[in-house]
Amino acid sequence: MKIFRIPGKIRAILFDMDSTLYTNADYAKAQIDLPIERLARLKGKSPDVMSEEIAAYREKWSSEHAGQKISLANAFVAFGVGIEESVKWRNELFDPELYLCSDERLRSTLENLANSFALAVVTNNPVLVAEKTLDALGVKDLFHAIVGLDTCGVSKPHEKPFMKAAILCDAVPDTCLSVGDRYDIDIALPLELGMGGILVDGVEDVYSLPEVISGA
Repeated sequence: MKIFRIPGKIRAILFDMDSTLYTNADYAKAQIDLPIERLARLKGKSPDVMSEEIAAYREKWSSEHAGQKISLANAFVAFGVGIEESVKWRNELFDPELYLCSDERLRSTLENLANSFALAVVTNNPVLVAEKTLDALGVKDLFHAIVGLDTCGVSKPHEKPFMKAAILCDAVPDTCLSVGDRYDIDIALPLELGMGGILVDGVEDVYSLPEVISGA
């Protein structure tokens, strides 16, 4: 865990979802492999070749943007797959219930936080996938808002999803805390917007958030 900023007064906590609210290497891999396999079929290429091309594009993009990282959804746009199509693919391909199960420790943690703050999910997956994921984890009812790839039609990092979540939580940016596992995608922009930011290595770090926030 790395704490970048914790607001003096927190109104809302904006959570990334995948690899933040759960840790599952197999599902994380599937969310990369499955869309690439579909794109490879469309392009008439092998999945390995397609994966190499996407990796090369993302590396080049990063080198041209001061080392920042680009999301997979945004990278797919360069290969002819727009955000709307990415939403459709992810809804069709991703089955979180095959990989995830109820997490009582996560639920207890979020119940604790929900007593004091509005909780939101800001994810680069569609809302439907987010709902299925939170259902599988047994925590969907604890979230005040879900902002997905199809909510604003843009992929993080972009200010629209974060600002939409803040609005839905009746919060202004300097009372929001963004929590996620990727600095360039989940933390850097919220910090620029005046929000707080905590970078986590997975759900184990999320379990300790109530203590971290109360001790700030």
